[in-house]
Amino acid sequence: MTRTLIFSVAVVLWASCAAPSAAEIHKWTDALGRVHFGDRPPRDVNAEVVTVRPNVYESPSSERLSSDFGNDASVVLYSTTWCVHCKRAREYFAEKGIPFEEYDVETTDKGRRDYARLRARGVPVILVGGQRLNGFSAAAFERLRARGRAER
Repeated sequence: MTRTLIFSVAVVLWASCAAPSAAEIHKWTDALGRVHFGDRPPRDVNAEVVTVRPNVYESPSSERLSSDFGNDASVVLYSTTWCVHCKRAREYFAEKGIPFEEYDVETTDKGRRDYARLRARGVPVILVGGQRLNGFSAAAFERLRARGRAER
């Protein structure tokens, strides 16, 4: 009986801890017309749940660059510190010994300026051999790199 009770309590505790907690962001306007965001809106206001979509490319896509970004074989990575795909690209380049220049689009002037000129809509953005890769996968990067070599 005692073992069954302990086991039952353990299962209930585990289930309550393992249940996913859905964090929501709420938006509401106060009596003065100011807009607020938070995870717990006041009870006396009509709040709406806000859907947040990070500006990270879902899957890699490539395109040809205009000549003002150069056509050499150097690799340039436009990134942020929080982007998981940017981190994967950095690690891949280091593992393969691929030299690259990196510009953070949130903290460096050149990164912000180039990101705007590229009309980018997410990170990472990788430039190589006159081509642009939006997002990152090792296979997409290597295809782009091979295409750049073939065109030279």
